[in-house]
Amino acid sequence: MRIAQVAPLYESVPPYGYGATERVVHYLTEALVALGHHVTLFASADSTTSAELVPICDRGLWRDAGVWDTLTHHVREVEAVLQRAGRFDIVHFHIDPLYFPCARRLPCAHVTTMHGRLLPADHGPLLREFSDAPLVSISDSQRAPIPWANWQATIHHGLPAQAFSFNEEADDYLLFIGRMMPEKRPDLAIEIARRAGRRLKMAAKVHPGEKAYFDEQILPVIEANREAVDYLGEVGGAERVALLSRARALLFPIEWPEPFGMVMIEAMACGTPTIAFRRGAVPEVLADGVTGYMVDDIEAAVEAVARLDAIDRRQCRSAFEGRFTSERMARDYMAVYEALLARHGMRDERVRDLSRRA
Repeated sequence: MRIAQVAPLYESVPPYGYGATERVVHYLTEALVALGHHVTLFASADSTTSAELVPICDRGLWRDAGVWDTLTHHVREVEAVLQRAGRFDIVHFHIDPLYFPCARRLPCAHVTTMHGRLLPADHGPLLREFSDAPLVSISDSQRAPIPWANWQATIHHGLPAQAFSFNEEADDYLLFIGRMMPEKRPDLAIEIARRAGRRLKMAAKVHPGEKAYFDEQILPVIEANREAVDYLGEVGGAERVALLSRARALLFPIEWPEPFGMVMIEAMACGTPTIAFRRGAVPEVLADGVTGYMVDDIEAAVEAVARLDAIDRRQCRSAFEGRFTSERMARDYMAVYEALLARHGMRDERVRDLSRRA
């Protein structure tokens, strides 16, 4: 099958550190190539891929000091896809839906994975206007605010089985990793670790738009707890894997309906349990008491830290292998592609039949 993957341009594919969507696009692209498909990736030029790369910009936009308006680059990306659309059987979009009017004019099948939070007041009117746009959700929780949209499937993220090394023996630190943003509550991670009497390592990106939040609300808390908190900044590559694999547990004290939570399955692949607030997709990803603990407040999180010895790290890894590999993800997407291609072929046949009758 000839498949196009259209990635966001904010980070390279894969990203160095933070960038869950770009990481998922990378894992999916590589898994599809491994299954024998011809894949074309639309992404930044600093991306690394086994697919054919169509570079749109020199580097991930968030790492280019000369870029201010990221929208302009994504508009160019849509045009690059349209110019080449006749080469593909299906185009898989992972970017914001600014291309929806163009998608109706594509000569091939298409599908869109919605990676972010869906808001009825914003996405509701959009998805009613483009009710024919085939969509994939990354969790059932994500699609719940707009259940009537044209959902084809819920497909949980996956990652390569060999990407994160299993570690049966952990160090004694807790870990917060991801992005410094209010919804992820890094301050609560510090408070949980402090009350539990455990050291906390924080490896988190500070996005320019959230620098004031970090400087005013998080940095003072880190500095006030220097004896208990190691702030490492953004961490990527082998160092990131090592942090996850050696952690006693990942802390995930989110205060919003997280659509998926990629870092939870990364930790699971290492055998590292997660202590997460019961919000968003957490109940779909974690098996309570097996791959971690779901809690509802700080007190319960502190109690969960004390019960970490009851979690078998081998069972965490086994759960990952059974549910969250990139090969499983790719095969799930292939089922969606094939169904859409069958419908697209029927549509073309109806058009040809009408032309013959005319």
